[in-house]
Amino acid sequence: IWLVVICAVIALLRLLVSFLLPKLGFGAEILSFLVSAVTIVIWAIVCIAAIILIFNLIGCFGPSMPRLR
Repeated sequence: IWLVVICAVIALLRLLVSFLLPKLGFGAEILSFLVSAVTIVIWAIVCIAAIILIFNLIGCFGPSMPRLR
């Protein structure tokens, strides 16, 4: 369920960014660069959250596993 919610939020943010940036008067080259940069940042945050979640789930298997803190 959370994966669907995260994907929906990412898609909405991408739509919002691609809709709002032309209204602010940015050109096509700057617009494509900014949309790409925002997309990379969003996916980086999602990947970091997924890694933390996976390590926490692995940490539930035993107390001897390393934990991220």
